[in-house]
Amino acid sequence: MLSRIRAAFGVALCIFTLSHAAPSWAQDVALRSFDGSVALDGTLIAFDGEFYRVDTVYGPLTVSAQGVSCEGPGCPDLENYVAEARFVGARTITDLLLPALIEAFANERGMRLRRDIVSNTTATFVLIRTADETEAARFTLVGTTTNDGFDALLNREADIALALREPSAAERAAALATDLGELTLDRRSRVLGLDALVPIVAPSNPITDLTLPDLAAIYAGEIVNWLDVGGPDAPIVPHLMERDSGLAQAFADRILLPVEMGLRPDIPRHETTRDLAEAVARDPYAIGVTSFSSIGNARALPLSGSCGFVLFATPATLKAEDYPLTAPLYLYTPARRLPQLVREFLAFFEGQTAERIVRRSGFVNQSIARIPVSAQGVRLTNAIAAAGDEVSLVDLQELVVAQQGTVRLSSTFRFAGGATDLDAASRSSVSRLARAIERGEFDGRELVFVGFSDGVGDARLNLGLSRGRAEAVRTAVMREAAAADLNRLRFRVEAFGEAMPMACDDTSWGSAVNRRVEVWLR
Repeated sequence: MLSRIRAAFGVALCIFTLSHAAPSWAQDVALRSFDGSVALDGTLIAFDGEFYRVDTVYGPLTVSAQGVSCEGPGCPDLENYVAEARFVGARTITDLLLPALIEAFANERGMRLRRDIVSNTTATFVLIRTADETEAARFTLVGTTTNDGFDALLNREADIALALREPSAAERAAALATDLGELTLDRRSRVLGLDALVPIVAPSNPITDLTLPDLAAIYAGEIVNWLDVGGPDAPIVPHLMERDSGLAQAFADRILLPVEMGLRPDIPRHETTRDLAEAVARDPYAIGVTSFSSIGNARALPLSGSCGFVLFATPATLKAEDYPLTAPLYLYTPARRLPQLVREFLAFFEGQTAERIVRRSGFVNQSIARIPVSAQGVRLTNAIAAAGDEVSLVDLQELVVAQQGTVRLSSTFRFAGGATDLDAASRSSVSRLARAIERGEFDGRELVFVGFSDGVGDARLNLGLSRGRAEAVRTAVMREAAAADLNRLRFRVEAFGEAMPMACDDTSWGSAVNRRVEVWLR
């Protein structure tokens, strides 16, 4: 019977697992092929502007609206269909970035935008066709926290979760248990832009840099005087965002958790990053941790390590994720088909217009920058300074020779220790590099995928692991660039293992920064 239905409709029809139960408004429909030979009766589960989802005696089915007519009380109005999506999560994204992206998307589509304020945390953006003043889409933004965003997605109270971190193991398990699928799959997550956790002090504070262990000790109450970290003999007053904010959660996960420390109880908390930055800027003895986009009148402190490396938060180091506390702005979608206009809005994020919006909003976009060798002197200096018994002068000479005549692309790919699996931000970088290849930006050139490792373990094994990672990235990029003519450019793999560290290996974050694959353009 299913084969008869498929043949008669002549359209895409497939069985799939529902990601959520039928809503309370679901009603009966009858879908009929245009020749009237086959009818499919059932309860309408959803309509996305292109496809019906119907609960039938054969199970849940998806049917293209182009090949059928719809009869019954549940049939949607095809001419006046309104695409709807509910975005829930980090206020950093809902307040600053998404409204500007929605406005730019509407302008690009020739639509008028109306903003309806629902509450102090919720607003609905209505996209209106100017030709007939009908509504095309309704995007509702609910600005709360990263935790709330994941909870809303798991409870099917949101179509899209907005987050300042990747999902936890518990959240991933909950998604699988509730038939929402694996949240870390390539097509389930996107990176809207890049931010970072940045320690800040007042401009008058004389301290020049800080190690992450010292930063953790300050917030844990184990270091309470600036004198202990090279500053004046004065008490340290730490500031932080509210407990349920994405920034506070990211701080705990990335700075305190690795050293198994807890927060001192008397830390002043702030509802907004602006309030935090202003409080720190006014107090010469204060310190805060905020986002790169919200430093304000305070002064950002670079991070240092015991081996002497100093890492600054700049647009270039964030874009290449060389700064260890880079914080991507994530968007997570459910394992179901979203309305067509919503999907087009998500695809809009990778265009040049969206990249300009990200930059103007104070974040760092993911456009691919080219970094000449002349701008990489610090990296080479670090490589020489960190060379030991397992990295010889010959190794460094080979590295320098290989780098001559190249520019480094800002696309950088990172991995967990001992693994060749890309993290979420790196998976997004694969997509962007593939799109650039498809556009022909590197035609006639050579892309060299260069693997590096941390310095933990045997140098020979690390060299092999770094090569394996470089080959994995090359394969992923070539597979993703399906529409490109790959004969127009050349691909090559190089590996240098431990030869060019970006940070000290004595911390987990330092090792994570060093495990990477870079792309050099020759």
